[in-house]
Order: sequence, then C-alpha cells, then structure tokens
Amino acid sequence: MTVRIGLIGAGVMGSDHAQILSSAVSGVELVAVSDPDGARAAKIVEMCPEARAVTAPIDLIRDSRVDAVLVASPDETHGELVLACLDAEKPVLCEKPLAASVDGCLKIIARERALDRRLVSVGYMRRFDPGYVEMKRRLRAGDMGAALIMHCIHRNVAASPSATAPMLITNSAVHEIDAARFVLDAEIERITIVTPRRTTLSGIQDPQIMLLAMDNGVVVDAEIFINAQYGYDVRAELVCEHGTITLTPPHDLTTARSASQAFAFPSDWRPRFASAYRAELQAWTKAINSGATVGASAWDGYVATAVAAAGVQSLASGQPAKVALESRPALYD
Repeated sequence: MTVRIGLIGAGVMGSDHAQILSSAVSGVELVAVSDPDGARAAKIVEMCPEARAVTAPIDLIRDSRVDAVLVASPDETHGELVLACLDAEKPVLCEKPLAASVDGCLKIIARERALDRRLVSVGYMRRFDPGYVEMKRRLRAGDMGAALIMHCIHRNVAASPSATAPMLITNSAVHEIDAARFVLDAEIERITIVTPRRTTLSGIQDPQIMLLAMDNGVVVDAEIFINAQYGYDVRAELVCEHGTITLTPPHDLTTARSASQAFAFPSDWRPRFASAYRAELQAWTKAINSGATVGASAWDGYVATAVAAAGVQSLASGQPAKVALESRPALYD
C-alpha cells in the first residue's frame, strides 16, 4: 500500500524531507503540507504536484486522506502536534526534540500508553547512519571485547544569531546523547559539562565538553563546537578492550595535488547524513504498512530531553548532574 504522508513545516528540514520523499523513498506519496508561510508551502507543492497546501496543521492531521504525519515545524510546536496525531491515532515521525520540555515528553508517553500502541518515532537519524549502525554491529559481534570509552566530535560552521549556551546541549549534543545510548545499549547515569576557553567568534560559551557516565561503566566524551568555521564535522571513536572502532565520515571526492591530499567538508548536517535520512524515511514508511515502529521511540525522545535538561543544570552549576528518569513502561521494551 502507498502511505499518504502529511508534512507539517516547510522550512529547511521540511523541504529536505519533501525532496527525499518525492525522489528517494518508495511506497509513499506526499499528499499535504502545512506551514504558516504560504510561499514555503507553495514551493513544496510545486516540487510535489500531488500535494496540497493546508492552512491549519490540525486540519492536516485530522484529514482522512492523510495516513501518517511528519512533523518538521519549530521545536516549541512539536509536543502539541504529536499529541494531536495520537488523538487521531496516526503514526507520526517527529523531528527532535519530541517536546520542548521533559513534562511535554511525559504527556506524550502517557497518551501513547493509554492507546497501548506505539505510534511515535523521533527523528534521531544517526540510528540509520551506516557508520553508527556498523559501529553498533561490530561492538555486538564481541570480537573487540567490551567498550571502554566513546569519543565524539560535533562541529558546526557557525552558530545562528539566536544561539545560546544551553542550546549547544539541547539542540546539538542531544544527537550524541541518543547515539551513545544506541551504540552502547546503555543508559546515562550522570552528565557533566566542562567549559574550556571559549572562541572569540561568539558571545556564548562555545565550545563545550560533555561527559556522560553510562550505567555499564563506559565514559563518553563529546566536544560540541558550533563555531568551528571550516565545515560540518561529526566523528566518533569507540575504544574497546581489543582495539578501536572509528567512524569514517563519508566524502564523495578526494583530490591529490602538490604533495597533499584533501577532501571537502559539508556546510551543514544534510549532506553528511543524507543516507541516514533516506534510510530513516524508507524504514518508517515501510513499518507503517506493517503496523510497527522503527528508530527512536517516544521513550528515547524523553530520555534525550531529560539528559539534556540535566546537562543544562551542569552547565549552570559547574558540577556533575545526576540523570533521574521515570520507570520505563513495558510498552517500550
């Protein structure tokens, strides 16, 4: 069956998702798009002629011609839109964060538990990135021995003018938080934010170092630097008892000239994780037909938000912060 998708949000992420759905995902049709900016919605309709513009997102969610909803609107709108999708009992893939607050995430979990059915997926696309997937597979294979340390780097070209120091954690480092849980199959007990000398190119505390103490004894360190200037650069290395597993970022072209070799960095996350987004959307739409869910669950979205909130506490206090989570419901086992 063809899955009919309604898209909420026609900005950078929404437009990118529309392009992927229309050109690289099978068994799917983008049939509706909603955005407060009519011109942005019109561009997606032009790209996907089978789609129609819908003024109110709630009307899109309730439309019987929409089978599932993709939420790519501003962060603060996510919680209420996901709740509306659950009220309509429709599968929803929500870009991170699941909700703007821990309480907002818990409301979604409570609503999903009341339905006794998982309908929510959260867009932590690194769970579909070939490098992270292979890193997890190699660790599980057992020949590398137990994991000891996970090193991570997350660098952006330049921060937006509206960026704040807590956003390095809540907007960027949440990907490392979810990736660490995914790769290591472990939970985070404690988070510490270390603040080195900050760059003169920003008025906020940037970079930051995030330390995660996992419940299996592994320590994860992550450098978050959103004004790195030279390009978008994400790396990871897993140090194990019998060797290391290193994530090799993809690049399409390498040049050799004048006794040197070089390759280009992407300017943002979209080229770097293009294959992950394609795989995520294909897996999500395929799962809808089978009544399943894939990727990060509502519970995973809650955990990432809760750990990030503890990280913001650590940033403010300069001390480690304990991560306190609700009991995991059986629905998410």
